[in-house]
Amino acid sequence: MATLKDFRDERLRKLNELRAEGTDPYPAHSNRDTKIGDILADFDGFNDREVCVAGRIVSIRSFGKLAFVVIEDDSDKIQLFWSGDSVSRIKLLDTGDFIEALGRVGKSQTGEISVFVDDIRILTKSLRPLPGYDGFKSKEERLRRRYVDMAVNPEVRERFVRRSKFWAATRKFLDDHGFIEVNTPVLEHTTGGADANPFITHMDAIDQDFYLRISQELPLKRLIGGGFERVYDIGPRFRNEGMDEEHLPEHIAMESYAAYQDYRDGMKLYEAMIKYVVKETWGKLQFDNGQMQVDLDCEWPVIAYSDLMKEKFDVDVFNPDIDQLRNILKQHKMKFDENASSYRLLDYVWKIIRKSSAGPYWLIHEPVEISPLAKKHAADPRVTERFHPIIFGTEMGNGYSELNDPLDQLERFKEQQALRDAGDAEAQMMDMDFVEMLEYGMPPTCGWGNSERNFWLLEGVSAREGVPFPPMRKTADQSELISEQ
Repeated sequence: MATLKDFRDERLRKLNELRAEGTDPYPAHSNRDTKIGDILADFDGFNDREVCVAGRIVSIRSFGKLAFVVIEDDSDKIQLFWSGDSVSRIKLLDTGDFIEALGRVGKSQTGEISVFVDDIRILTKSLRPLPGYDGFKSKEERLRRRYVDMAVNPEVRERFVRRSKFWAATRKFLDDHGFIEVNTPVLEHTTGGADANPFITHMDAIDQDFYLRISQELPLKRLIGGGFERVYDIGPRFRNEGMDEEHLPEHIAMESYAAYQDYRDGMKLYEAMIKYVVKETWGKLQFDNGQMQVDLDCEWPVIAYSDLMKEKFDVDVFNPDIDQLRNILKQHKMKFDENASSYRLLDYVWKIIRKSSAGPYWLIHEPVEISPLAKKHAADPRVTERFHPIIFGTEMGNGYSELNDPLDQLERFKEQQALRDAGDAEAQMMDMDFVEMLEYGMPPTCGWGNSERNFWLLEGVSAREGVPFPPMRKTADQSELISEQ
């Protein structure tokens, strides 16, 4: 059986033959003037017109002085009908090569739209054969060589087109509602805005350690304090935690902040945004993941956190019984730290409820202790004006009326820092610069954030399947094939 080295050696031989005859197998310029999809969509308009198409060779069939070559660009596939003495050059081509073809559009005897070739020019000589989709030995191999996965599986490419549409629609909605996109720093002296363990790096230029941001929240709120009224940022954030079906240490997230709004205004705005983005991305608002069915095309109910915890587990969130919480978690075989605070355990118990909730509904009024950046509710200072949309068993976003009382914020930072000092690596850090900004004044503000987890869930894929290049453990590669040449 032929090995990868055998295939590569044969393609190297062809590469050397091309060069020996004076052909550049890697030219910089292509003469392509027409996309394949345009021809197929408007055959009558292109019939008998001369075009120059280009793409990757998908298949080759040759019979003497006659050859049929199928090429593919990012719009579609088309057959090249090649005849005459020049067909002999097909022996130097392989599937996977990129070529361009000059010729006239027509139909073959079987009625297939084709380009009748006058000249073929190689654009890139491939040295490794592409596998069929089933040619991968494992899922790990597909993810590790994602460029190959995308080359042989159009569905994977289409997924990432939808991912692009997802963020483009998010930007359009926010832009249309008066928001301004402002990119915030990735490297921070003090990181915050979420309960997460940060990555640490070192900046040689000033010889100090920095954190990779876990959230865009605090810089964006500084902008509100600086006079902006509606701002957002879309970009990567980094959380040095485990990977699972819904989480990656690096992922794309969006956060937005609107002055002179509260959480009630936010629920209306972001429910409309989610529906708009989903419809623009998938063309529908109804989803079925095989376990749950969700219809987003309704007015979403609003449910209080304390009511739901009381109903499901008879838990009093305002006077949590730590032994009761531990027992609930053990009964549901949930992993947790025995030394975790009662409010951290509350969050774990809430996750049991969340995972069984199809939604959609808004969860509101979480206790102050688990919402260190949210404003207290005016009528009940035990809870915050915080809101989450629950869809397909997850929190598809996080928002609240922002805390703008600097003294209240300072006390909550102190509480979080105490938890951090006691060993809670996910507790938030003291950020005196942010407190100082609040002392200059920040108007009433509603904040909101969501990540690409929303895309993964509605697309029906895991986190690693939902990004083009997921993090992978480094392993040995096949570089020895190159070093042997």
